[in-house]
Amino acid sequence: MKFFKILTLLVFIITALSACKEKKADKKEVIAIKTETASFHISGMTCEIGCAKTIQSKLSKKEGVSSAKVVFSDSIATVKFDANQISKKELISFIDGIAGGDLYKASELQAEK
Repeated sequence: MKFFKILTLLVFIITALSACKEKKADKKEVIAIKTETASFHISGMTCEIGCAKTIQSKLSKKEGVSSAKVVFSDSIATVKFDANQISKKELISFIDGIAGGDLYKASELQAEK
């Protein structure tokens, strides 16, 4: 008889826990991705590997950024990002802050009409 009481209690607990997990999963809010592309002029880069590749690598790992390409010879970074997660101003601040904030200065390039 004790065995059935323990078994019933176990079944009840497992059912209650799994029901709670399902409700939490149903409440997830889906936010559409708003992909934008922006280009930035970066001053202060002195080499392709140490500067341009470092900036590209750090930008690529930044939350909200889907891709980043830094061209050393043009001093331009092109970044694809989710505008719902990060803004152009935040990207500029992030670039400016790389390497302690003393080396690089980013500014947005305006799209040609």
